[in-house]
Amino acid sequence: MEAFALQMQGITKEFPGVKALDNVTFSVRKGEIHALCGENGAGKSTLMKVLSGVYPSGSYSGQILINGKEVSFKSIKESQIAGVSIIYQELALVGEMSVAENIFLSHDLMRSKVIDWNKINTEAQKWLKYIGLDIDPETKVNQLTVGKQQLIEITKALTHHTDILILDEPTAALTESDVEILKGILMDLRSKGVTCIYISHKLGEVMALADSVTILRDGRTIGTYPISEMNEDKIIEKMVGRELTELFPYEPRKIGENVLEVENYSFYDKKANKMIVKNASFNLKKGEILGFSGLMGAGRTELFISLFGGLEGKKQGQVVIDGKEVHIQKPADAIKAGLAYVSEDRKKYGLVLGMDIAKNSTLVALNKVIKLKVIDDALEIKRAEEITKKMKLKAPNLEAKVGQLSGGNQQKVVLSKWILNDPKILVLDEPTRGIDVGAKYEIYKIINELAEQGVGIVIVSSELPEVLGMSDRVLVMSEGEIMGEFSRVEATQEKIMACATGGKKL
Repeated sequence: MEAFALQMQGITKEFPGVKALDNVTFSVRKGEIHALCGENGAGKSTLMKVLSGVYPSGSYSGQILINGKEVSFKSIKESQIAGVSIIYQELALVGEMSVAENIFLSHDLMRSKVIDWNKINTEAQKWLKYIGLDIDPETKVNQLTVGKQQLIEITKALTHHTDILILDEPTAALTESDVEILKGILMDLRSKGVTCIYISHKLGEVMALADSVTILRDGRTIGTYPISEMNEDKIIEKMVGRELTELFPYEPRKIGENVLEVENYSFYDKKANKMIVKNASFNLKKGEILGFSGLMGAGRTELFISLFGGLEGKKQGQVVIDGKEVHIQKPADAIKAGLAYVSEDRKKYGLVLGMDIAKNSTLVALNKVIKLKVIDDALEIKRAEEITKKMKLKAPNLEAKVGQLSGGNQQKVVLSKWILNDPKILVLDEPTRGIDVGAKYEIYKIINELAEQGVGIVIVSSELPEVLGMSDRVLVMSEGEIMGEFSRVEATQEKIMACATGGKKL
């Protein structure tokens, strides 16, 4: 790994009123896995869009060299021809097309007057076998899990004879088994001399996979370091510009009476045609942070979506909110009862991406911005300003489209929307997924403040350190059942995993 496969020198990219990249230098050696780290908004994705031709030459200043030769790309197609492929966190697949069609969508094989389907399916099968996917190439992409779709994206990139592969948050939607497949692919590519640029907030993966790491902050290069000289704490410190001595800022507080009581609750999902929650009983107290843990598919999300009225099916059992039994049939009933639910998929279910920040912030609490049955624009801006200021939202103005914000700031808008409605219970499903460590810390502080005010908080999370670090109690689910309960003092990763996988109630 002596020669540089890529050198980006003095890259500066400006948008109206914002300098996204400021004289950035980024060099990657041939055949290495090079991590690119930084908080949301640090400039990572912008830098990669410059490299891949999304932002064409002329729209930025600076120099790009591949294998020592200066290049300038006016389109993604030009960068692909030069051996650069980028895989975004947001998938670019056509759901109604087959796996094979998606893999070769931009190839000459799909552009001839007469398409040789046998050849396309045979070639696709070879690539699928190479990356370890046992999938029929004629399967429609929309029949695959999101994790498998992500691996199809990687396959598609590899067919372009890639020399430099850019992966932007590649494991955000992958299961543990799919992550292992991806790790094997990257190791194999490295052994064959392919250069991989790996963007991830999951620093454990960065430490396990990368040879080197470059850190950006506020659009500037902080430095490039051999991974052998770093650890997670050092990376975090350089990313945020300060030492985070407590990643999970848990604060003891006064915990009150029950605000939510669920007794012998079961839910039959009509669409899935099966019982997905089985005889669940638990309570949540005012000011308490209650963690829900379990393996993927354990039923945690289904439990709370069904309680919120977001699934079609049949309920059994009793639900009591603030001492009063409730019968929730739809989300409007839940909201009226004081229950708020922040979905794990904020872009699909939490936000209207083409709408501005102010309107997103008041969506649930329109009653607070309406006068004489009409939305008062000035009052809406005032309410949005008040709540987003509390959330420490970073945005140019409240008229900015939510889709333009970083993941952390989008999550703050989702929280603003629900908190403005003064909920008694706030369910947070994967509240920090795809969010950098600095923004995570800010969201944890917001959660603490809400709990201090007496709101009952539920955190559903696949990240055990998050559950252990923030919760007063932890409940563990497996196959739709609550299998165990641990106090903050009792809970450990080992106990939770044993409970989640052991099939026995503790």
